[in-house]
Amino acid sequence: MADESATDPFRAIADPTRRRMLELLMERGSLTVGELAAEFPELVTSGISKHLMTLRAAGLVVAVKAGRHQHYRIDDDGLDGAFGSWVAQYEAYWTNALDKLRQLSEEASDDRSGPGSAIRT
Repeated sequence: MADESATDPFRAIADPTRRRMLELLMERGSLTVGELAAEFPELVTSGISKHLMTLRAAGLVVAVKAGRHQHYRIDDDGLDGAFGSWVAQYEAYWTNALDKLRQLSEEASDDRSGPGSAIRT
């Protein structure tokens, strides 16, 4: 059986270096290993490549061959698939919670504007 942690997008983004790589790819569109390595002088190129392999395995980036170089970019489908279902769970919760809050607010407003609520002078 394959190690699921290798393809888990949440584990992939748990590392601050990989999160920064994703930020750079979002900002710039696509980058080569060398261009990414320039942003991380503390890492050797093989370290950059390992981080990119993790991001690829998790479906967060794709590599596109252009001449002799691999250009890495965000995989929009991967990001949407990885995080879309997770976010949807919370979206349903908050939609329900906000609907209840709206209902309570309307009920409270009706109570204040009902009979006998006018200020008498």
